[in-house]
Amino acid sequence: MNPGKPAAADWRRQQERSNLAILKLMVWISLTFGRAIGRLVLHGIAAYFVLFSPKARRCSRDYLHRALGRWAEWSDGYRHVFSFASTIHDRIYLLNDRFDLFDIEVIGEAAVSAAARSQPGVLLIGAHLGSFEALRAVGRGQGGLPVAMLMYEENARKINATLEAINPAASQDIIPLGRMDSMLQARDKLEAGYAVGMLADRSLGDDATIPCDFLGQPAPFPVGPWRMAALLRRPVFFMTGLYLGGNRYRLHFEPLADFSQTPRADRDAAIRAAMQRYADRLSHFCRQAPYNWFNFFDFWLKK
Repeated sequence: MNPGKPAAADWRRQQERSNLAILKLMVWISLTFGRAIGRLVLHGIAAYFVLFSPKARRCSRDYLHRALGRWAEWSDGYRHVFSFASTIHDRIYLLNDRFDLFDIEVIGEAAVSAAARSQPGVLLIGAHLGSFEALRAVGRGQGGLPVAMLMYEENARKINATLEAINPAASQDIIPLGRMDSMLQARDKLEAGYAVGMLADRSLGDDATIPCDFLGQPAPFPVGPWRMAALLRRPVFFMTGLYLGGNRYRLHFEPLADFSQTPRADRDAAIRAAMQRYADRLSHFCRQAPYNWFNFFDFWLKK
């Protein structure tokens, strides 16, 4: 396998506009007055970002044009940002175990449970599509598999600090990526019977990538999550927690690959095949729920 040159990590260079004081105020409003009042504030936040984030607006429109199969209007861009804001807002309640506020449908959970019974631990690979917090919350709240998440902490540092203040236990099942012991921590969680999740649609600036067909055009996807999956030798499932509007979420789990018996000589070919299957399923769900993919940067690197 000959990975391409590392893609420029636009999503890391893009300046976050989140303000910690505003975020804390949002948390206080939401927990004091309830979800309905909190959602009213989201409309103003979404309108602000649509009006005053031109680069993100252009990249959102480019993506939505592909996912919708038509020209994306301003209203589409607003729905895109509002969906993102809604999933962030709902994390406040999910982190506080307020599952009663939500209507959550789960599809494919039996296959994950069956894989976990055959050997300890499974890998869940998703994208910045919908709400991963809904997936973790279901695992914690409904007696299912405990879920740990491998994630880049820096990009979400401000919001994570505030959410940890809401519920300090929320940070206990996060494995930081980019450290020497990340692989060892993931292996230990798997051996303990956890489902370990990764998001595989963004890379760090020095990550190797290979092009996969995504929504009709090649796009660079990072190889790192798949190398880790191959080394951990576990079944891999595609995961997503789609936000359907209001208080509704639909969680999907689909078999994607199984590296548990892959010979070393076949590993590169198996990784390439798994990455394209991943891109295909991501394309499918982006078309099914187009306002759920939250990458507001130049994903296809057109410049």
